[in-house]
Amino acid sequence: MGVQVKICGLNSREAADAALAARADFGGLVFFAKSPRNVTLEQARALAGNLRGKTRIVALLVNPDDAAVDEVVAAIAPDLIQLHGTESPARVGAIGLRSRRPIIKALAVAEAADLIAARAYEDAADYFLFDAKAGEGATRPGGLGAAFDWQLLSGSRFKRSFGVAGGLSPENVARCVAISGAAFVDASSGVEDAPGKKSAEKIASFVTAARNAQYADKDAKAGAA
Repeated sequence: MGVQVKICGLNSREAADAALAARADFGGLVFFAKSPRNVTLEQARALAGNLRGKTRIVALLVNPDDAAVDEVVAAIAPDLIQLHGTESPARVGAIGLRSRRPIIKALAVAEAADLIAARAYEDAADYFLFDAKAGEGATRPGGLGAAFDWQLLSGSRFKRSFGVAGGLSPENVARCVAISGAAFVDASSGVEDAPGKKSAEKIASFVTAARNAQYADKDAKAGAA
């Protein structure tokens, strides 16, 4: 199976339609008030209705309490939940049991030690999503357009499939896949014309570049042989 693609921060019908037209594997809806991509439950319900059955719906939550988990699951019936805060392994496991949904745990990476720490989540989460660590004073944990050193992931093996987020764009996603070995990639700000405003053209280009990444990697290896 080739690399899969998640387009996160869908907050309009146009953005959702663009993700579907590009045949993205996952569509992410953000429930975090400080994000320019935040959606209300009412907005999310309408978007989920458009996405359902055509791509896998991911609800992104940040350190949610039980009530927040329950209301999002009731409103949009997501296929997966992405936890993008500082949730402990025990909390991640508890949310998975409560929601009865697979969990993508986003983990911030800046150095090799962060990957060692990630192993504590291997029995709690179903997937890992390695994202760039937010800088000091940042008001949100993701969607900041920053990348981390993908070489840190080169050759890494985990119990769970992992993806990469953070600063990905149509221009660099193939290189990211080749270096990191990611099973899936996640784009948000890299496919926007302005914060929270998705570009249909950039989404299409990103998905195409990601899909072709595996072939680019094979060609590079063949050329080096």
